[in-house]
Amino acid sequence: MRAVKLTTLIGFSAQLFLLNPSSAADYPARPIKLLVGASAGGTTDTMARTIAEPLSNSFGQPVLVENRPGAGGNLAAEAVARSNPDGYTLLVSFTSHTINATLYPKLPFDPVADFTPIAMISTVPSLLVGNPKVPAQNLRELIALAKAKPDALTIAIGGIGSSLHLAGDRFKMMADISIVNVPYKGTAPALTDVLGGQVDLMFISLVTGTPHVRAGNLRAYGVTSAARQPSFPDLPAIGEIVPGFESEAWFGVFGPAKLPDQIVDKLNRAVVSALKDPRMREQLLREGANPAALTPGEFATFVRQDIERWAPVVRNSGQSPSKRVPQSLFKLFIRFYAKPAPPHACQRDDRERSL
Repeated sequence: MRAVKLTTLIGFSAQLFLLNPSSAADYPARPIKLLVGASAGGTTDTMARTIAEPLSNSFGQPVLVENRPGAGGNLAAEAVARSNPDGYTLLVSFTSHTINATLYPKLPFDPVADFTPIAMISTVPSLLVGNPKVPAQNLRELIALAKAKPDALTIAIGGIGSSLHLAGDRFKMMADISIVNVPYKGTAPALTDVLGGQVDLMFISLVTGTPHVRAGNLRAYGVTSAARQPSFPDLPAIGEIVPGFESEAWFGVFGPAKLPDQIVDKLNRAVVSALKDPRMREQLLREGANPAALTPGEFATFVRQDIERWAPVVRNSGQSPSKRVPQSLFKLFIRFYAKPAPPHACQRDDRERSL
């Protein structure tokens, strides 16, 4: 009996030792795994791989990126939420982390309580662009046209529930205009139809849209960041015409809940140090991303506030995981004979193609 009690006590003590912040002094002692809830090649995957190398150099341990796409990033998030709080399984997530808090009525985890925010990596603004055939020459004219002719204009959605989709819904809500959403299974087919004139408008990431705007294939109406972008100094921020509007995708690193403060601080310092490196900053800027160095506390506050920012937009959009196509689209089929997304389009979660 005493032997059983002794064994139980030893096992319990071992668990306490593993979770004790004092054991974090030697962290990391083995490889770190970064889970990404999106497919390889997307922006989230790019951000994870961008920081993996400097983290590995800083810690002297391999930092491995593992893609687990599905359910708008929820599969990877759930795996991290259920992992041991030892700092060896982390999540590189994106705006969907805060959007999903409202979009999914029953998540297998709490987006706030089950995670430890560690560091933000970057923010990525987008452009509101349109086919040059649209008669509006600037954002004020576009809003006036939409007010004069409700539902006459169309806007392509590269992924239902994506930050670009909800940027469009936020814009329409704040400008008090009605434009018909046309959903696609990814940014590429959506962009193809806007370029071809089958659809009028779309929100697109700065890095993807810039070449088409410079070539004259798309007209840029505004940028979603709070301030104008250096690459388009003459292009207004949408917030200049629609006061209070701002919408940027963000990317950051999370751990499971109860991650020891000492490990959080080590990881945050390593990420912030990497973001300050001139070569790292240049690489992110080439991707159209703005480095965003926040403390863990600042990042935690941002996450809570971002959930509140997106909640009314998600509710206003009427979207849910089981409601994939807006009812207003059927009117569009009748009026414009719009074709569905190409059959070869990837069947993965729509938002993974947008991020």
